[in-house]
Amino acid sequence: MGKITLLVSREEMLHQAHNILQEKKYKIRDMRVIDTSSAVTEARRSISEGASIIIARGLQASLIKQYTDIPVVEIVLTAQEMALLVTRAKQIVKKPKPMIAVVGFYNMFCDMSYFDELYGIVLQTYYVRQGSELEGAVEEAVKQGADLIIGGDLAVSKATKAGVPSLFLSMTEDSLRQAFAMAERMDYAVSVEKKTAAQLETLLDYSYNGVIRLDGAGSITAVNPLMEDMMGKTWQELKGVDIRDAAPQIKEEELKRVLEDGEEYSLFLEWGRGSVFAVMAPVLYEERVDGVIITCHKVKKRPVPSLQKGGLGKSLPPLVRFEDILQQSEAMQKCVHLARLYALSKQPVVLMGEPGTEKRMLAEAIHNSSSRGNAPFLDVPCAGLTGEAQRVMIFGERGAVLQVNSGSLLIQDAQELTPDNQYRLYQLIRFRVCHGTDIASLRRADVRVMTTLEKPPSVLMAEGRLRQDLGYLLSGLELTVPPLRERAEDLQKKLEDTVRACCERYLRYHVLTAGAKRMLLDYSWKGNLFQIESFCDRLILTAKKRSVDEIAVRRLLDELYPETTDEMAGKEEAEPFGGNLEAKRIADTLKKYGGNREKTAKALGISKATLWRHRKKYGIEWKGEEND
Repeated sequence: MGKITLLVSREEMLHQAHNILQEKKYKIRDMRVIDTSSAVTEARRSISEGASIIIARGLQASLIKQYTDIPVVEIVLTAQEMALLVTRAKQIVKKPKPMIAVVGFYNMFCDMSYFDELYGIVLQTYYVRQGSELEGAVEEAVKQGADLIIGGDLAVSKATKAGVPSLFLSMTEDSLRQAFAMAERMDYAVSVEKKTAAQLETLLDYSYNGVIRLDGAGSITAVNPLMEDMMGKTWQELKGVDIRDAAPQIKEEELKRVLEDGEEYSLFLEWGRGSVFAVMAPVLYEERVDGVIITCHKVKKRPVPSLQKGGLGKSLPPLVRFEDILQQSEAMQKCVHLARLYALSKQPVVLMGEPGTEKRMLAEAIHNSSSRGNAPFLDVPCAGLTGEAQRVMIFGERGAVLQVNSGSLLIQDAQELTPDNQYRLYQLIRFRVCHGTDIASLRRADVRVMTTLEKPPSVLMAEGRLRQDLGYLLSGLELTVPPLRERAEDLQKKLEDTVRACCERYLRYHVLTAGAKRMLLDYSWKGNLFQIESFCDRLILTAKKRSVDEIAVRRLLDELYPETTDEMAGKEEAEPFGGNLEAKRIADTLKKYGGNREKTAKALGISKATLWRHRKKYGIEWKGEEND
């Protein structure tokens, strides 16, 4: 337990305290009378002598709270004590319904809402927040015709000078008893909090993980020594820093899911030369998020083995990180989040998606964020090669497996492997061995395998294109990369960035009209990133005007991809708005109300601004549109 000190302004209050302590219910370690002018000095003296809580009243309590950091319990007069003072005031004034003024700090008094009716008086209260305001409050009471003023030493002194009767705010033992009880409850709470804090500090100091504690706004309130080492900064440097600034890789949406939605979230972070896996867990208090605990552990990198001379060992190291991948859309954010988790595993990863999606980039990023990030990464194709060529390239004496030992290998279109080579791949994944033409060529190989497949392993097994032993090995960490046409935000960003890059590359300045942009966004882009890059390159190179409109875009699309544009035209004719039901409903409602935006929005249950955004998004026009 801590040390509780009582500081009062009058000797009589000290006598009352001594009487209460005779009951041996309370443990007040120090008591003394002080002058208001020296309240702060006396409080600091008590703190230096070990006081953990101070009990005081009125101006003295206010000053101590303002100029020290120690908890202060304020003595509040009880209703019974105020009733005694009011009764004495009536006896002094001897008027039928006297005006009694009470001057002092708000937190000194109980609720006196019904004193007028109960005691037949006119009660006026003059509450202040600072000691400098007391003199003005007394003057105001005198000016308004107070028959008697109740207050502290200063109020009594000023009232006497003004010739107005006064009463000092004397009290019985009741208010002191309440203050003592409150101080002991506070002391108990403080001791429990200190004990909890000490236990938490010990837990943090001896934790095998780095730990960061955030408040409800996302600011750092504590870090343990291991976390200081991971971040390369001291606690003094990190205290109060927003986690968004300390770890820019944590995106606003991810932090929002934890701070606002109360969801747990995991992710990879890069600090210095190291990678860490972090779990952000919300601290819930009374059904709201009161803070966040982030636990981090390092992802150990394997040492890079000495590479064989010649062959593939001289290839450039992998450079792609998760941050390099376009992921403004929710669909791609989920995909990347899953890929980050897969980086923790040693099991094979299957990547699926249309041509031109970020399958290889994701594989490279998974490798870089894994424990093998310091070792080689290679990808090899399977399609169009004979079984022997596949064997030599992947499993041969200078093949990819031996070149990336301790690293990662991405096998493109693994369903194209011959049955013999599928079995070799199964042996590599399951038993970490690599063999060529016969058993004598068996070698140990520690390689993490990733593959791209055109369909899920279960489908390929059913079609007889994938061995069952290999198929079941691969059926686990599957990752499907969504096409750009299903990622509106990513598609728009890719188109903008690619057009800008082409203009810079060829020292040209072209802008796309609204119609051109809408046409590009509506196109299917079955070749995804690759198709967009080659198309935009041609579009900018052959542009004849500074402004590129939808006519130019349509002409080039027809020229390069005639079958696709024919299909799109037929689909648009058969299904308005590409079959989008929401767009059709908006267009039908707009038509029903003759283009009146206000009536349309009301019928749809949305605002006019939202209606405008939907029309812009879906390209909904109405020729007979009326003004609202």
